[in-house]
Amino acid sequence: MAVIRVQPLVPPVAGRVFVLGLAALVATALPARAQAPNPTSADNPFFGSVVAHPLSQASVQLSLDDSVQRGLQNNLGLKEAEEDEATIRGEKNQALQQLLPTITLTGETGFHQHNLAALGFGPGTLAKFATLSAGGTPPTGVSFITRDELTQGQIHFSQTLFSGPAIAGWKAVGAATHVAHFAKMTARGEVVQQVATVYLRCIADSSEVDNSRALLAQDQLLLEHVHEAHLAGIAANLDELRARVQFQAQQQVLIAAQNALEKDQILLKREIGLDAAQPIVLTDPAPYSDLATQTPQEVLAVAYKDRQDYQNLQNQVVEYRAIHSAYRSQRLPTLAFNSYYAVSTVNGAGTHGNFAAIGSLRIPLFREASLRGDEDASRAQLRGIQAQLADLRIHIDEQVRDALLDVNASGQLVQTARSNVDLATRALADETARVNAGVDDNLPLVTAQATLASAQHNLVVSLYQYNLAKLALARSSGVLETQYRAYLGC
Repeated sequence: MAVIRVQPLVPPVAGRVFVLGLAALVATALPARAQAPNPTSADNPFFGSVVAHPLSQASVQLSLDDSVQRGLQNNLGLKEAEEDEATIRGEKNQALQQLLPTITLTGETGFHQHNLAALGFGPGTLAKFATLSAGGTPPTGVSFITRDELTQGQIHFSQTLFSGPAIAGWKAVGAATHVAHFAKMTARGEVVQQVATVYLRCIADSSEVDNSRALLAQDQLLLEHVHEAHLAGIAANLDELRARVQFQAQQQVLIAAQNALEKDQILLKREIGLDAAQPIVLTDPAPYSDLATQTPQEVLAVAYKDRQDYQNLQNQVVEYRAIHSAYRSQRLPTLAFNSYYAVSTVNGAGTHGNFAAIGSLRIPLFREASLRGDEDASRAQLRGIQAQLADLRIHIDEQVRDALLDVNASGQLVQTARSNVDLATRALADETARVNAGVDDNLPLVTAQATLASAQHNLVVSLYQYNLAKLALARSSGVLETQYRAYLGC
């Protein structure tokens, strides 16, 4: 009968302490991230979407490109940014109308009843007219209640010929449309980063599940060996207890990994417009490519040119300058022109036309407190947005340098992880040869397989961190939407 010798997991004197500590490990085996609820669109609209794909039992095949494109079409945060831009375009047309002529056509017809006495044409008035006539006798039988039918049509024309606030307001709303455009482009970059990040995290989660299964298989085999040794009388019951606790702890780790994968898949589906219950299959593996070395100065030159949030603030400066100019121009006179032409007929007695042409000049003489208050408030807002722009320029420099450091560090981690995978592969090959030669049993072989699975998982995690660092660098440069494939090496 072959004797199976199992090395204790810890020194026997530490047995009770080990059991208590490992029991605590079981109680806390679920990762903290798995316990936290997934973010929702109530917290951030970029975590939500408009569901555009009907729920089906067939799995949807999703590549990274497919996910990004679905996100750009359906993501709630981007939808809100697009609606904000449409709102600003509507306000721009409203501001334009202040500088364009306004023409209206009106028409009306109706019966009117008049009390002549109430209008001042009573019997005394008739008597005065009678004295002017030849007979000097006032007319009799005159009704002081009259009725008439009036039909008329009018066309009105009005235009502001000069208004400083209207002109400055038009410039301000023009800058605001650029602000809304770059806000939308910033939202597009946010969608690409959010979707790509969750997609890559799902790949890492899947690797974590595979690694946890491999470790669980190792722990199960170890438990079987210890159990056999216990039955053979060469291992204590405490050793079997330790192995069983470790096996159950690894079961919880596997459950937590599966739960994290499913929750991240739900988050991905919510971001790209799929029903949360829709089955999906991610078709892209963890992408990898070395990124060409870039200096901070090279990246900064691109960032100051292409960063949408930087251009957004630049246009906000233009907008607030125009608003300040609009308040200052309230001291200027306003010149306007109004006119109308009307055609009317009374009781069918023929038509006649009338018109009016009126030019008006309005000059503010004294409204100093209000004017100065508006100017001071707008000047303070302008200084505030200029300070934000200066700070953002420094912040971009910081982000770029941090992203470059993260890319370099995570790239080195990938190289180390690749080396570990090569070493684990060689160790597994050697152990397979020993088992085939009858030198070892299958426990070291399973251990070597678990070591390789762990090394492969670490490689996937390193690739995930490396890809996140490259996404952050592309976002810091302002080229994420157009160049994310090149940065990730898809």
